[in-house]
Amino acid sequence: MGNLLGGVGVREPTTVEDCDSTWQTDSEPEPEEPGPGGGEGPGREPAQPPESLEPPERAGGRPRASPAPDRDAEAAGAEQEADSTEVSAKPKRSFYAARDLYKYRHQYPNFKDIRYQNDLSNLRFYKNKIPFKPDGVYIEEVLSKWKGDYEKLEYSHTYIQWLFPLREQGLNFYAKELTTYEIEEFKKTKEAIRRFLLAYKMMLEFFGIKLIDKTGNVARAVNWQERFQHLNESQHNYLRITRILKSLGELGYESFKSPLVKFILHEALVENTIPNIKQSALEYFVYTIRDRRERRRLLRFAQKHYTPSENFIWGPPRREQPEGSKAPKTPAPPTSGHHSQTSMHKKPKDSKNPSAAGRVNSKAAEDKKVTPREPEEETDWPSSEAGSDAAGSGDPEREGDADDSSPQPEETIAHALEKKESASPSEKDEEREKRNKDCESPGETGSHDDALLQ
Repeated sequence: MGNLLGGVGVREPTTVEDCDSTWQTDSEPEPEEPGPGGGEGPGREPAQPPESLEPPERAGGRPRASPAPDRDAEAAGAEQEADSTEVSAKPKRSFYAARDLYKYRHQYPNFKDIRYQNDLSNLRFYKNKIPFKPDGVYIEEVLSKWKGDYEKLEYSHTYIQWLFPLREQGLNFYAKELTTYEIEEFKKTKEAIRRFLLAYKMMLEFFGIKLIDKTGNVARAVNWQERFQHLNESQHNYLRITRILKSLGELGYESFKSPLVKFILHEALVENTIPNIKQSALEYFVYTIRDRRERRRLLRFAQKHYTPSENFIWGPPRREQPEGSKAPKTPAPPTSGHHSQTSMHKKPKDSKNPSAAGRVNSKAAEDKKVTPREPEEETDWPSSEAGSDAAGSGDPEREGDADDSSPQPEETIAHALEKKESASPSEKDEEREKRNKDCESPGETGSHDDALLQ
């Protein structure tokens, strides 16, 4: 009696990711296909050491009390039956199944072996010394009379816990859990091992499968079509297969698991003969295998043939790209519309400037034209008239831009010149007439005087 780990408490997983270490070390080489005569026989340990007992540490995690093994098994079994009836829906990982199989693969940490080491009920049953309870049937009678009686094997639910014992309590409370000492004694007993393999073959035939060699390879039985149809419709047998796989690993036949699981996956995913079993095969059967490399090999095979492929949730987790390696997002170049808006916005300003500058230049030019002609206006009237016409034609335009383009002194000079130009013709005509009269009067006076003298 005592704790299996010698009093060392182990932190239990709290998520599916903690329970599943299948893809944690994906750099290991894949195992080669076992050849004839290969594999592990009775009493041999698996080639791959079991996974470490310590699950990944979680921030803020606290050790939790281990629930009774039968509760986990019953909860996982209930989910296994429910999941198998909903194969069309998107699958979802079950924490109860993951935790149950995690404990199995890690030799049931925190589980106390409460039985006396000399209580070898399972070994004594396989040595044909005691019958299984409550039916009272010996192992030899089961192997000889129940073989091929599919009705009895289907509807009797008390023998499976005795034929395939585990270190956890099942639904038959008369059956005893295995102990570590009993497991070692069982592997040493050839009589028990021989009957155990016969019981395995009997159940395989019940499922429509046959054992073809000593390495665990299997194939279709003669009546596979009838039995596969029954297996596809009787989901409670998926619980039995899970138990059989676990028991094979406990009693020295770990190498027999992978051929059976691979066969079931092929029939479910490739041949489509038992499609309803694929959920249990991926969620339960695969994870009874302790070698994570072998689990990866089976899951890769399943992923190639699983449909729809986007619903396959048992593959390696997606690796998030570290933030430092992410390429910085380049800012999008400004659109042509933005340029057009900007140019359109700037055009009115540009259009105003040339007109204003032009008006200023024209005004300055006119002023320059007018200013030097001030002394000429007294002698050259055509030039002044042309200047006055030009000045008169430019008046309306200059009146509008006067405040912006001409300083006030120049404006005063321009107005004075305009007044002078507008008033000079009449005044000068009068002066001309006076001059003409003056010129004419001396002549006339002289001629009149000459006439008088004559």
